[in-house]
Amino acid sequence: MSDCWEHSDRVVCTHPGWVALYGWAKVSASYFAIFSGPSRQQLILTDPHVTRNGDTAWVVIDENLLGPAMGHTVSALNLFVRADDGWKLLAHHASSVLAGR
Repeated sequence: MSDCWEHSDRVVCTHPGWVALYGWAKVSASYFAIFSGPSRQQLILTDPHVTRNGDTAWVVIDENLLGPAMGHTVSALNLFVRADDGWKLLAHHASSVLAGR
């Protein structure tokens, strides 16, 4: 996950139900907490839509989370910028999808 992100104070991440997290330190800590939780989760990505405009690109995608006692979908928007070392994630915003939608 770390390799995907730009490591700067300008990154922002909003997980479903969370307030926005600003800066690489807070964003990386949030993913560490999620990935080191007590249950293993499987993530299946579906319905990607990619748009590129110069050195900026965005991906809208559904993230289907499967765990031992639950399953749900979030719709996510990911904003990427091209850097010297490739494309880096600058912003991620995910919102829970209501059942039946």
